[in-house]
Amino acid sequence: MGHGQEHRTRDDAQVEIQEKGEIFFFYKPKVNKEEVHSVDDVQRLYIVLRPESGERAVEEKQDPHSGKEGAKSESDEEQPHRNEGGQGSQKVNMEEEPLLRFIVMGRKKLPDPSKKSQSFWGFVELVTTKIEDVKNALKGEEYDTSSIGHRHVPPARAVGEGVYRILRHNPNNKMHTHLIYKLEFPQPKEEEEENEPQESLNIEREGSFLIQINNPSKATNSEFRGVRKKRKAVFPAHLQGQLGKNKYHPADPPDLLNYEGCELLLISASDDIDEELGLELETEGEADPSCSDLVRTFGDTASTTPLFKGIWA
Repeated sequence: MGHGQEHRTRDDAQVEIQEKGEIFFFYKPKVNKEEVHSVDDVQRLYIVLRPESGERAVEEKQDPHSGKEGAKSESDEEQPHRNEGGQGSQKVNMEEEPLLRFIVMGRKKLPDPSKKSQSFWGFVELVTTKIEDVKNALKGEEYDTSSIGHRHVPPARAVGEGVYRILRHNPNNKMHTHLIYKLEFPQPKEEEEENEPQESLNIEREGSFLIQINNPSKATNSEFRGVRKKRKAVFPAHLQGQLGKNKYHPADPPDLLNYEGCELLLISASDDIDEELGLELETEGEADPSCSDLVRTFGDTASTTPLFKGIWA
């Protein structure tokens, strides 16, 4: 599939592409739920970003030896496996090795694009150059608790695949950043039908969200509980300095998303990228499951029934 293409549809479009790449959506069922029949049976919504290019082919990410990248932490009853934010940094050439961000949304759906300025919190749980680390995060797991006993977490299900951009938008000299995407899979159904999982999770055919990074040195709004202090991102000095005294900052540069524990806000902006930004986003692949980069990358780790058939699994 690749990272697709974009075309300006208005001469006055005030956008600058910072990063291009592929986006994948997954959900995990609730504990001990083998089948999902509605959003009520969903425990978590995940977003995986695989940046491939943009302003630079090389991005800065946390040093894997300074945190617990790809490793499992001690378990607890509610969230049995978590990673702590890392310190230090390294350079990653995305033309030579993959860079993967595993993002957990605080709600089990995206903000509703029909409700302007609806904001949902999320955080970067994992940043890695190893595909196997993401596969492990998507797998099912078994664990025991002292109060409830044995628990089974089913593996994730793939529910969306497409291309994305992180871009600067500068209307009236008020710069902010957007995360925009367009799906390649699932393919649209007939007008009288819908892809039920995607509709329920607010994963539209295309979407635009303002994306803001929470300053880890500032208290988070009471509306968002936030990650525990010891798990918050530790940015290198030059990135932390860009955040200044602001509680939230645009995702500029996108390197801010390359540190585990980075907290973010997605704020609904539009389900029509062209109308909002004067930009048209196109996928490159054919409408054939054999062309799926999600399947080529993650194999059979996650069920693809929702991805290709648009039904719960």
